[in-house]
Amino acid sequence: MHSIIGGRSAMSEEKAVIKVAALCGSLRKASFNRGLLRAAIELSQEQITGLHVEFIDTSSLPMLNTDLEQNGRFPPEVEEFRQKILEADCCFFASPDYNYSVTPLLKNALDWGSRPPNVWAGKAAAVVTAGGGGGRAQYHLRQIGVFLDLHFINKPEFYLNAFQPPVKFNDDGDLIDSSARERLKDVLLSLQDLTLRLQGNKS
Repeated sequence: MHSIIGGRSAMSEEKAVIKVAALCGSLRKASFNRGLLRAAIELSQEQITGLHVEFIDTSSLPMLNTDLEQNGRFPPEVEEFRQKILEADCCFFASPDYNYSVTPLLKNALDWGSRPPNVWAGKAAAVVTAGGGGGRAQYHLRQIGVFLDLHFINKPEFYLNAFQPPVKFNDDGDLIDSSARERLKDVLLSLQDLTLRLQGNKS
């Protein structure tokens, strides 16, 4: 009997793990924003219980073209991407600022996910930015999120000026600033909390 109860407990804990789909708006290997995602993955593995962050590569997605939709089906890369978002409990975006907005890479992913049925709907979300600015891109992403029915955390906000001392990233784009890592951890914890609230698992 004890083993059955223990087994059920283990299954409950496994089900309680929140799956986070992490998307980056930059393609550059040493991108600061990709560095934020790598740091988020490390933090979820080492310091946060019940959170699994997975990087979702969007570089292979074709540009949105509804002519590619045939008999109610999407191209294979799009189908795979949409399924990963659908299976995630929440989303984590690292978005550089391009001309006061999000990047074409990220916007394309958002648009493919929004094709009926909208796979973003009802999910908690968070956005972080590294670079020289980022506030306007984040605000634009939040506006897009309203139509997509994404629920962004309001606080803490995370903008990291990568060009001011002390050094925030190494040459490979890895986040090495301990203060920034703590702030990033706070964002992940807030995202975890909102996700649980939306799922009705926390009063």
